[in-house]
Amino acid sequence: MFEAFFYLLALIDKYVWDYVGIPAILLLGIILSIESHWFQIVNFRKITALFFSFFKTEHDTGKRGIHPLKAFFASLGGCMGIGNIVVVCTAVQIGGPGAVFWMWIAAIIGMIVKYAEIYLGIKYRVKNQSDSYDGGPMYFLQKATSNSWIPRIVSALLCIYGADMYMFRIITHTMTSMWGLNHYLVVFFLLAAIIYATRRGIEGVGTITSITIPIFFAVFSSVSIFIFIKNIALLPGIFKLIFTSAFTGHAAVGGFAGSTILMGMSHGMKRACYSSDIAIGYAAVINSETEEADPAKQAALSIFGIFLDTFVVCTMSVLLILVTGLWNQGIHEGHIVALAIENYISFIAILWPAFIFLLGYSNIIAIFSVGQKAAQFLSPHYGKSLYIGYAIPIFLLFSFIGTERQLLTIMSTVGVLLLIINLWGIFVLRKKISYSLSETIDPKI
Repeated sequence: MFEAFFYLLALIDKYVWDYVGIPAILLLGIILSIESHWFQIVNFRKITALFFSFFKTEHDTGKRGIHPLKAFFASLGGCMGIGNIVVVCTAVQIGGPGAVFWMWIAAIIGMIVKYAEIYLGIKYRVKNQSDSYDGGPMYFLQKATSNSWIPRIVSALLCIYGADMYMFRIITHTMTSMWGLNHYLVVFFLLAAIIYATRRGIEGVGTITSITIPIFFAVFSSVSIFIFIKNIALLPGIFKLIFTSAFTGHAAVGGFAGSTILMGMSHGMKRACYSSDIAIGYAAVINSETEEADPAKQAALSIFGIFLDTFVVCTMSVLLILVTGLWNQGIHEGHIVALAIENYISFIAILWPAFIFLLGYSNIIAIFSVGQKAAQFLSPHYGKSLYIGYAIPIFLLFSFIGTERQLLTIMSTVGVLLLIINLWGIFVLRKKISYSLSETIDPKI
């Protein structure tokens, strides 16, 4: 019964992504790109300058909301981490090296889609009693339709998505299997750490992720570049393999079962959407708490965020398993990048569980805080408490039953349902979106 349910869910996930989700995000992304005159590409240098300019500003205690960079890092914390070094590797393990190309395409198109959803989330946000704001798809969908059930359905899906059982399972599995720790102790420690971090909401999450994410980025980039330099002669062939496999599929080799063009496209694009939170909606919820009054400025940061997330970190992760030849060996996704690095840095196996914990912790607390806000939308007085009462049993249950792939299927299916509804709302409200950044931004970096 249990296996039959996940088999059916996997079929639903595959066909909804292949025939609805991917075409929808490509179509809307192209429409928005044309209407904005390819804003995400033409203005990228200016957007990068905007990101660094926020480091020079301090939080204005007289303003409602949190510092723009705290909102940015809280949002980035939900997508940069385990998704970049575990989930994207499954795209190559299942869809072949060509999945990397389609991951890049999804990122370019997805940049403007994510900009649009965050812009609308901020534009239609409302003040709350915590001296901040509530925003996101639940609020802009109220403007897109008179049907009050659609925002509620999105909120319910965000509640499910916010209890990321896949991330939770990866963390606990890695720490228990590689360090030999007691599984029950790891589970209860992680639960306590999640509840503790999210007690102050998104501001607290932003404080934590603004420290952990830059450290992760610096360390992982340095290690990856070192390995690429060691294998620089192989890189041209790896890139050739990515592009040829993207348009021809990939035959079975080693422990790899082979893939078609559609399979590579599907897995590359769905993992890019999952890793970068393209049109899922939680980034719009988090960024709506910014003190920045101009929606375009805060939304533009998401374009820089996807660049870091997909074109830097995700790309380095898949290149590591491609250049070391581990991608087709049937290795568990939670260990494959660690094994790739271990060939060059022997002590990484000892540090890897701690690395996974910090990254996964950033992921979980960011998404969990969104789940709480979605629950509060459904029940303003009791939502937060009820959500904690729902999430704890979910984390406990799926720590012991199911497989990582099955849990990823749950998250992927919920994600594509959110994506489809949110894309529809963005399409309806697209004329309300502005693509003009303030001329006061210094374009010099």
